[in-house]
Amino acid sequence: MNTGAKPAVRNQVEAARALYALGRYQEALDALTSPGENAAEFYTMRGLCQHALQHWEEAAEAFQKVLEVDLHRIHARVALGACLLHMNRPEEALVHFDRCAWSQASDRALFGKAVALQRLGRYRDAEATYLRVLASDPKNEEALSNLIALYAETHDLEKLRRCASQLLEIVPDSLTALQGLAAATLEGREYESAFRYCSRIVERSPQCVEAWHNLRLASGRVESTLRASAAASKSTAGRK
Repeated sequence: MNTGAKPAVRNQVEAARALYALGRYQEALDALTSPGENAAEFYTMRGLCQHALQHWEEAAEAFQKVLEVDLHRIHARVALGACLLHMNRPEEALVHFDRCAWSQASDRALFGKAVALQRLGRYRDAEATYLRVLASDPKNEEALSNLIALYAETHDLEKLRRCASQLLEIVPDSLTALQGLAAATLEGREYESAFRYCSRIVERSPQCVEAWHNLRLASGRVESTLRASAAASKSTAGRK
């Protein structure tokens, strides 16, 4: 019996892996019926399928079982941390990311750690961790996008502008970057620039109510400034 179990389980995992590669996640999951002696690979594959289906609790359980079999499965630990973030359990996720921050999966672990710190309101630590991610991958769009949200929340306009501009250089039509620049220029009372950014946002996302509101606000302030300038010029000319 045992001699036939290994090939049977291995075939399950291989079949599931092939279905997973085709994006047929539920079928891949259904193909995995018994862990047998190859439990680590079996539960890793189950975790991946559940993750792809956004079944976060089931995926977390599967990755936890992988670690029960082999504590050194770093990718499973990072994946478990990601599931815990989706389950709004950042403190637990942080523990797992910290345990593999210097591993072969360090970039993913560092990013996960930064997200967990940001969720916990530890903004300085989160910023420092995102910057470590960007040091090794300057074009990491997720890290830049999350930093934009962080700087907007902490009202650090200089860093918000710089980070949003960096993302816009990488992704010229990035809504996140445009929204960051719009927020920075509105708060800095740079209404002409805000008008330009808000115009681009409504072109890209015409259903965005906030963008339309900000566009009207910026437009009104620009028109008010122009009228005041015209009135001042007329008054000056009259005195001559």
